[in-house]
Amino acid sequence: MTAFKDLKFEKKWYGVGAHHKFDNGITISVQAGEGIYSTPREDHSSADDYSSFEIAIWDKNGEWITQDIVPNPNGGEVAGWVSRENIDEIISIIKSK
Repeated sequence: MTAFKDLKFEKKWYGVGAHHKFDNGITISVQAGEGIYSTPREDHSSADDYSSFEIAIWDKNGEWITQDIVPNPNGGEVAGWVSRENIDEIISIIKSK
């Protein structure tokens, strides 16, 4: 996988979500929907209906590393309202680790 456009989103009970595990063992989760830090915060059936997403990242041991890759001033395991363009940048960072 090389970019946001390559993520395989599935319909969830809260909107849509995708996970991808990279060859280096790092996994990214990209989610959107009601109650998720996305724009809009509504349930839709396609990633095309969202302009920003909530992401989480963990390493091959299952340890959260979101903060190491996407500094979040509020702390926590997830980063909210991340644009497609920023997700592409984050994917590049993950692939280089």
